[in-house]
Amino acid sequence: MKKLILLSALLLVLAPLTAQRSAEKADTRLKGLDAQLESLLKDWNVAGFSVAVVEKDRVVYSKGFGYRNYEKKLPVTPGTLFAIGSCTKAFTSSLLGVLAEEGKVKLNESPILYIPQLRFFNDEMDNQVTITDLMCHRTGLPRHDYSWYLFPSPSRDELIERIRHQEPSAGVRQVWQYNNFMFFLQGVIAENVTEKSWEENIRERFFKPLGMNHSNFTIDAMKASDNASLGYRVRKDSSIALQDYYQIQGLGAAGAINSSADEMANWLITWINGGKYGEEQVIPESFVRSAISSQMVASPGLPSSENPDLFMTTYGYAWMMSSYRGHYLVQHGGNIDGFSALTSFFPTDSLGIVVLVNQNSSAVPGLVRNIIADRMLKLTAKDWNKQLLQQREKSVKAQQEALKKASSDKKPGTSPTHSLDEYAAVYSHPGYGDFQILLSGDSLYAVTPARRIWLRHLHYDIFEPFEVTQEGIDTTAPPPARFNFRTGDDGNIESLMFAVEPALKPHEFRRKLEEIDVDPEELSAYEGEYELAGMVAKVYVKNDTTLYLFVPGQPEYELQPIGTNLFAIKSLEGFRLEFTVDKNGDIVSVIFIQPNGRFEAVRK
Repeated sequence: MKKLILLSALLLVLAPLTAQRSAEKADTRLKGLDAQLESLLKDWNVAGFSVAVVEKDRVVYSKGFGYRNYEKKLPVTPGTLFAIGSCTKAFTSSLLGVLAEEGKVKLNESPILYIPQLRFFNDEMDNQVTITDLMCHRTGLPRHDYSWYLFPSPSRDELIERIRHQEPSAGVRQVWQYNNFMFFLQGVIAENVTEKSWEENIRERFFKPLGMNHSNFTIDAMKASDNASLGYRVRKDSSIALQDYYQIQGLGAAGAINSSADEMANWLITWINGGKYGEEQVIPESFVRSAISSQMVASPGLPSSENPDLFMTTYGYAWMMSSYRGHYLVQHGGNIDGFSALTSFFPTDSLGIVVLVNQNSSAVPGLVRNIIADRMLKLTAKDWNKQLLQQREKSVKAQQEALKKASSDKKPGTSPTHSLDEYAAVYSHPGYGDFQILLSGDSLYAVTPARRIWLRHLHYDIFEPFEVTQEGIDTTAPPPARFNFRTGDDGNIESLMFAVEPALKPHEFRRKLEEIDVDPEELSAYEGEYELAGMVAKVYVKNDTTLYLFVPGQPEYELQPIGTNLFAIKSLEGFRLEFTVDKNGDIVSVIFIQPNGRFEAVRK
């Protein structure tokens, strides 16, 4: 399965750029910039990108490079729409900053006060996590990104419910761990206190006053625009390939915005000027100061011998801070299928740079940002492009060497313990969702709401997952995890283990029993008393639709029909009832199938 492209905030010190309006003649600092940026298209196999540079309260440079539609050779302009991914997060947290200023939200309170149905994995989180913890990634939760990426859902209630089943990997406020769900929750808080959707709030509070009239929130809106970019990725042979848009659905507050360099320039002007755009205070000045202050250490951020003047990595509220060659840098990146973005500014220098690229997981945003920052801040020029190309070459060689030296732990001569059709079923985890294992031809496939995955047998009941794409299945790169099917005491496949979160042990996806339809009138045939070793169990119908079992001294159990004369006990995993019939078709006994054996009770 190919590496997932996740909404991401972490950047090295690089980013992309584009535009259509140039100020080279007016500003000698930008002389020759067009040609320097144009060369990046070929060096990095980029279809297109756009960039805008702001200083104080004006745009000093904006330009587009390459193509928004590579196949039709339609050019990128400063007004071309790109998916900005996690650059969305600053909008979401700023919305809460505005609501806090209005007295509608208290950021030091528990999010549960504003989302009553919300619960976390344990009492510590329920009692200690605050809204500010959501805003600076310090709840103790790791990413759990497969939950939204492989199992997208339009239902925000469903996504909220998943959170209580997502295990933390650290205590509250112990470490910084990026988590998209926590920004989703901020959007829900805003919805609940305003009785308006997150999208309506962002449009009214930010897009309208900032003149961001073409920015939007959905793939449908992107497709409807006459100046929107398609997304692309780079194949292994370095050719450019089209990549489908990703439908983020209910998690929009973490990364759904589509915007242009020109319109994002207005957003940066607002931040550079303490939350003010023109004469309007769009974001409270006090919140701006807090948001770009260090709230949590994100990583050691140590300087390297190659770049001793790049160091520090801290996080505020949806912004990351670092020291760039003696200047205070605030930034946030965004990555989602086919697109990479970077919004950054230097508050004490009143300088802002936005770079939007239509390339998957691209290094170009940071690269462009560095080139422009050095010019605008009048720093000694560095050949960032050469440095990064050399790093890429070293990385590729290291990966190739690693693959050559890699040895397989495959156990030769082994085979699955069951016939392949016995693995086919729906598997579920409450913190993630449901996916189906299908048998097609002689192969098993895992089908999630967002992806189709081929399962290659490794050994015994362990399979390796590889994503199925329009171009086929790439098995040259090692898969990110393995599917380990588990057999229950009854000899049937009951679950599979899958390492969906690298920071934790593999998660267990339980096999869901497939309920069959039974005519309610037929259920009465199973009613009666069944005796086993002096114990009498009762089977009866309630509400004319559902069969129940009662055993003295135990609670009432609801029975779920899963086969001919076969029922599962809903609340007890691994427990089933199989009714037996005589030659006349009459029910004569019931067999209790449970982990410690099979026990027959005769009908009285």
